[in-house]
Formats: sequence, structure tokens, C-alpha cells
Amino acid sequence: MIAPILAALNQLPDPKFRMVLLKAVAMTLGVLIVLYTVVGYLVSGIDPFSLPWIGMVDPAGLLAGLAVGAMMLASVFLMIPVASLCIGFLLDDIAEAVEQKHYAHLPAATPPGLLTTIVDTVRFFVILVVANIAALAIYLLVAPLAPFIFYLVNGYLLGREYFQLVALRRLPPREASALRKSNRGRIWVIGVAMAVPLSIPVLNLIVPLIGVAAYTHLFHRLRGNVSTQAGFNTQAR
Repeated sequence: MIAPILAALNQLPDPKFRMVLLKAVAMTLGVLIVLYTVVGYLVSGIDPFSLPWIGMVDPAGLLAGLAVGAMMLASVFLMIPVASLCIGFLLDDIAEAVEQKHYAHLPAATPPGLLTTIVDTVRFFVILVVANIAALAIYLLVAPLAPFIFYLVNGYLLGREYFQLVALRRLPPREASALRKSNRGRIWVIGVAMAVPLSIPVLNLIVPLIGVAAYTHLFHRLRGNVSTQAGFNTQAR
């Protein structure tokens, strides 16, 4: 499982890969800025009021500070669905960059249409948000195990979705699902390896791109396709 991740990391200097990385970082930061702005706007709309013996109270300033702090804390949890939302629109660009460098001998893939991409990306974003909200109850019940549950749940969801989308570029839905199900353990491991650094600021901006690239390599490894680049053999074992 290390080889696909290392191959993805080795491609970071690739100009086309860097361009996709810049797009992913810009989109992720843009979404987070919008979220912060919306929360700040909602808080600023609260009017000052007067309390007996205290006088005028301006809750906007207090709530703004609390909201920013809460958003910074929530960003650890928000980063996974936000990153998935952004990277979903760039998944084909990432997979194409990997295939042009490592699998140029293969015929061109057939990515899904724009409407399908939008529907799948938004659907997965909603699933991630709902799953993490539902898991909050479990986190409270078993607080010491909360980080492990968080990474296991999100690692499974990320791996399932990204591998499936990568596979659908070259396989019919039924075959893509069958390949994913028969290799769910490997896919889950890479998903967890992807979920852990997603909670680390700055590093979480590049992790989704590395994850999708790693799943592209894993897909070709499972299909028996060999990389044309020396030093990295993706032939299935």
C-alpha cells in the first residue's frame, strides 16, 4: 500500500500535477473562506440590547470571537468534507495527470459528464457531513476512542468514493463496484492514511490530491497495468 502513495508523492514536481494542486488548494481555501464569511455575517446581524444593572450588551463582538474559535476547531472536522467537495471536481484532472506520466500506453479514459460529476460530488459531500454528525454521539460515548473512530469512518468513506470514481473512468459501474468490494481492505487502508493528515493544517491542502493519485495507481495495480516509469512497478501481485 506504500508504493501507490510514494508514486503519488514523487509526481508532485510534475508541472501538470502542480497546476492541479494549485487549483485544489485555491478551491479548498475559497470554500473555507466562504464558510467563515457566512458565519461572521450571521453573527454580525445580532443587534445590541440592554440588560438591567449591566447596561448595553453587544453580543456580536462576543459571538464573533466564539464563532471564529468554533470554526477553527470545526475546521479539523470540516476539512474532510470540504476537501472532498473540491477534489471531486478535479478528480479526472488528477487521474489524467497520473496516467499521462505512468500509463501513457493505455487508451484514453472515459470520464463521467459534468452533471454526473456535480451530482456525485455533492452527494458524497452530504454523506460525509451526515456521517460525521451522526458519529458525534459515538464520539461522546467513547471519547478516548473518538479519533480512531473518526479516522476509520472517514477513511472508509473517502476510499470507497475516490476509488469508485477512479475506477468508473475505465470500467462499467458493476465491474468498478466488484473490483472495489474485492479489495476493500487495501482501499480502506489508503483511505485512513489519507484521513489522518487531513486534520493537520496546511498539510490537509495537498492530501486529497495525493490520495486520488494513489488510488489511480492502486486501480492500475489491481488491473495488472504496469507503469512506464522506472522504479515503480504497478503490476498486480
